[in-house]
Amino acid sequence: MSALEIIAVIVSFLGIWMTARRWLLCWPVSLLACALYFKLFLDVRLYADMVLQALFGLAILYGWFVWARGKQDSGEVVVRPLALPRAAAGLALGALGGLAIGWITSRYTDAALPWMDAMLSSFSLVAQYWTARRHAASWLLWIAVDVLYVGMFVFKGLWLTAGLYAAMIGLAVIGYRAWQRARTRT
Repeated sequence: MSALEIIAVIVSFLGIWMTARRWLLCWPVSLLACALYFKLFLDVRLYADMVLQALFGLAILYGWFVWARGKQDSGEVVVRPLALPRAAAGLALGALGGLAIGWITSRYTDAALPWMDAMLSSFSLVAQYWTARRHAASWLLWIAVDVLYVGMFVFKGLWLTAGLYAAMIGLAVIGYRAWQRARTRT
């Protein structure tokens, strides 16, 4: 457990909590968390997750823009439904992306857990895109991904990060419920 991991955990938790509450400030806080985790994952050779943080940075900028434009007059961010064909396409892209990233990192790097890291990273990108598009279903995918991340981080000895991801499961449940309630009000 390093000072970097401690700070990354605190900032990440704050960003996710703000996202669950649909606060626009979640985006710059989450951008900082990505930068911190980029460095941490580089240090522990989780390269797919390191690259994921850079991609998250781009997705966060996109989400920030979309959310800023997707607010009601009251200032609340509007939650949108996710159609089944779009959900299936997103999951298929997540699987294909995971296979491609896993193949590359297993052959060309010294990645610690290339296939698991790749799959979780790829599905995290799908979940992040769904979050940016304001779909409550994003939280369900986050729950599934975070459960597996807990195990991976425990295996890598990143105990604080594993604890963060365990807490993120709880935040995702809260976020899903809150977003479902918000969706029924609109």
